Formats: sequence, C-alpha cells, structure tokens
Amino acid sequence: MSNKIQKAFRSYSCCCLFFITAPFYQTTAQDTGYIRPPVTSKYEEYKKQVKQEVSKTMVELRDAVPGIVYDLRYASTNNFMHRLMYPAGTRQTFLRKPAAEALNNVQEELAKKGMGLKIFDAYRPYSVTVKFWDLIRDERFVAHPRNGSGHNRGIAVDLTIIMLKTGQELNMGTGFDNFSDTAHQGFSKLPEAVLQNRQLLRNLMEQNGFKPYADEWWHYSWPSAVKFEILDIEFKKLAKDL
Repeated sequence: MSNKIQKAFRSYSCCCLFFITAPFYQTTAQDTGYIRPPVTSKYEEYKKQVKQEVSKTMVELRDAVPGIVYDLRYASTNNFMHRLMYPAGTRQTFLRKPAAEALNNVQEELAKKGMGLKIFDAYRPYSVTVKFWDLIRDERFVAHPRNGSGHNRGIAVDLTIIMLKTGQELNMGTGFDNFSDTAHQGFSKLPEAVLQNRQLLRNLMEQNGFKPYADEWWHYSWPSAVKFEILDIEFKKLAKDL
C-alpha cells in the first residue's frame, strides 16, 4: 500500500467501521454527505431493463471470452486495501454484453500472438464503491459514490496481458492498483519494452471500442456509460442467468 493510501486509510478506518458492517440502505444523505444516485438494487428490476434493451445483459466473462484468466483481487486480500472487498469465494465477474463481446475480439487478436487477457476486476456492485469511499474518501484513488463508476455500470474492466503458455504477465512497469505517476497512460520514462507492452494493450482495446483511463494503464471503459444503469446486484444473483 502506498504512503498516500496508508495515511488516508489510517485517517478513516476507525470512524468508518460502522459503514463496513452496516447495510448501505440505512445510510442517509445526512450520514454520507452526498446524494445517492439512482441505483438498481433489485434483480427483478435489472431483468426488466434487460428485457427492454438486450445490450444491458450482464455477461460472465469466462462464458463470453474463452481462455480468459481471472485474478480477482478484491475477492482476496491481495489488493491495496489488504482486505476482502467482495464476498469470500467470489469466482465470477461480469460486463455488459457489448463490452464482453468486444473483449472477446481483443482476446482473439492476442491469441494469434500466443497471448491472452488476465482480469483483475470488472463489474463492481455499488455498495462496494461505498465501502471503498468510506475507507479512503479521496477521489484520486477511489470513485465517489455520488457518481457511481463505470465498474458499477458493468462497462469498466481492469486487465493486463499474459503469455498463454506460461501465464506470465507482460511487464507493464507497475502492478495493478499502483497510485504513482508511473502507472499513468502518458508516463514515458520507462524501458522501451514496457512502453511497447502498454501500447499493445491500449491499441487493441481502443481498436475494439474501449476508452483508456489516463491515470491507470490497466483500466478501460466501454463508451456511453449513461446508457447503463448503476447496479448493486450481488454476483450470485447475476449468476442465476448462467
């Protein structure tokens, strides 16, 4: 964990224990200091949205992208929070249908080079974004719940490239969730091989419709985010459709 994150974590961890253990629906605008955006929290409402627009379907990535590898960091303690942010045993992740299909195109292109994709995170329930905020409260590191995030809408993905034969990650200069300037898309003071690896990922993602996030080489989003509702549906409920 970076020094900045450690400082923020120490400042808020004591006062935020209540929020980690209490259901989100008990909080109010007065408690949180922000107005909660419209959030779809009922599975039945999500299904109505999908019935009206099939592109809103949440697709499990292993079903949509054969051979994709998972390293779901927030389903373990191997993350910058050093704690489980998703339910223990979470082994599935999701994206909206068009984003998942585009990601499969990226995977197919990489496979021609003996490479593939590893996923660190994709869909994130809105209540988890609230937990991040209650612990850190710094928009440089976590999304503000007043807006939700692309992850909450099922259109953002955190990922890297691996070699298929060995499973080894390409050298991207930093690990996932690194908060230094070195992780920025435009940071150029890196070995040429690292710059080429980042450019390979960026080229393929952009060619298939994704948009990069300037501060994180691993983060890409499907466009037209406002077309997709913020969701707070549990992973296991989305898995009912599989």
